[in-house]
Order: sequence, then C-alpha cells, then structure tokens
Amino acid sequence: MPGGYAWWYLDGLSDDGRHGITAIAFIGSVFSPYYARTRRRGGGTADPTRHCAINVALYGPGSRWAMTERSAAALQRTPTMLRIGPSQIGWHDDVLVLEIDEWTVPWPRRLRGTVRLQAPQRWHHPVCLAADGAHWWHPIAPAATIEVDLREPALSWRGTAYLDANHGDAPLESAFRRWDWSRAHRRDGGAVVLYDVTRRDGSNDAIALAFEPGGDVAAYAAPPPAPLPRSGWGIARNTRCDVGAAATVADTLTDAPFYARSLVRTQLGGEPVTAMHESLSLERFDRAWVQAMLPFKMPRRG
Repeated sequence: MPGGYAWWYLDGLSDDGRHGITAIAFIGSVFSPYYARTRRRGGGTADPTRHCAINVALYGPGSRWAMTERSAAALQRTPTMLRIGPSQIGWHDDVLVLEIDEWTVPWPRRLRGTVRLQAPQRWHHPVCLAADGAHWWHPIAPAATIEVDLREPALSWRGTAYLDANHGDAPLESAFRRWDWSRAHRRDGGAVVLYDVTRRDGSNDAIALAFEPGGDVAAYAAPPPAPLPRSGWGIARNTRCDVGAAATVADTLTDAPFYARSLVRTQLGGEPVTAMHESLSLERFDRAWVQAMLPFKMPRRG
C-alpha cells in the first residue's frame, strides 16, 4: 500500500475518573510530517514501513506524551505481535499487552511499563469510510477493560477500555476534511460508538453502532447533533446525544493544532455516559504551518 497506513488504537479511562491513556501503533504514521514530505517528493507514494511509531499519551496526574517515529529497521511483525523500536504490542490469548519503553517530548523523560487490555469479547464489524474502499475502520473491542502498570512514572490503575484498527491505501487528508468520533461504555457491559465523517467531496456519513454484551452489533439512526465549544486551537467539536439531552466537555485531554481529544458528558439511549471524544481536522493538518510544528512533538530516529 504505497502511501497507505495501518494503525491499532486503544484508550482507557480509570474507574475513579482521574486517569486516562491513549496508545496508537502506526505503520505509515498518518500524522507524520516526515511521511507527508516523502509522499510529496514521491508523487504521492512512499513506503509506510519507513514511517512507524508507537504514540502513548497519559492524561491526569503524571501526564506524559511520547511519539518517536522510526524506520523500517525498527519494525518487527508476527501474526500476533508488532514491535516498533523498544516498544511492542501483541495478543496473549484474550489479553492485548502493550510493553512501553519510550522517551517523552518536549521534555525528555522515560515512559516505561505495561498496559493490559482484556478483551474476552471481540467483534468483527469492518466499516468502509470512503466510497472508493480506500479507508476502513475495524472496531475490535469497544467494551474492554484495562490495567495500567507503569514504572516511569510510577502509576497503576484499572478501568474501561476500547480497541480498534484502521487501514487505508491513501493519505487521510486526500479523502477527508474532518471527523468527530466518540465511544462510551454502558452499564450493561456494552458500548456505543459514534462516527461523523465529512469527506473531501462534501459528502457526510453519520455512523451510530451499539455493541451488545452478547456479541451483536446494532446500527441505528444517529441521534441529533450536539455542538460543543471549539478547542483552544479553534478546532470545531461536535457530537450527538438523545433528543432533549445536552452534551458538555468535561475535560480537554489534548488540545493540538489539528485535533482535540476530550471527555464529554452526554446521554445516549437514555443513559448518562462519559465518552472519549476526538475531533480531527485534516484540512488544518495539511497546512504548511502545522506541518512545520509537528517535528517538535514527533521526533524521528533512523
């Protein structure tokens, strides 16, 4: 997939609401300024294995950020394991284990430890996000649990978690203008995921999926839109919630020039929930001034 990508995404929120984590393992790092530059020089094509990274963000007390891009020499793969540099992620029966050994930016501090995502129930429900079939989303374990045990910083907690994967044959910014995505756990052990996509051709797609504890997936009519305040960088944030209910930003976890990650309190299916929420502007990402800023948050080795 010259110029394409694949990534595996997990997030978790602690039971006490004080901590959070996101981790993304990239082959063909879609937000890499180096990969974007190589594609421009190569007429839109580049080898994605030369642009790999494991991105880890901790939220709450002890917050840290790490995302070091590495070359193909740092990449190792098997059917159940992916290793990028000193960190790796892989399946052990029903548990996805992430072993983290990274340096943070902009201040160089160690980020080391183990994350275990327990997913006894997994779903196979691939969703095509583009009419040409070039971009796919795979929710794998929307209703999982997580154990975070870190040595640096010294931090341990348990909570709810989510896991998915995406892959595509072309850069995201060539197909999409923006999207809003959120996931929320339900009291019965299921989960709800909302995905609003605006494509380059002006078309839109509002996806609403309910993942039932028994393994079923139910697509339903997306609830009405619920606008949220713009981020500090001016990124539009939107979500959806039940008729007559309200949605509010409980916390902005990441406020970046082209995306915002937030905790949103809302109501879905008659149940109050706290959702992990992401707003992404690919139009903003594609601007030259944003590309010039990205190396400060995404150093490259190799």
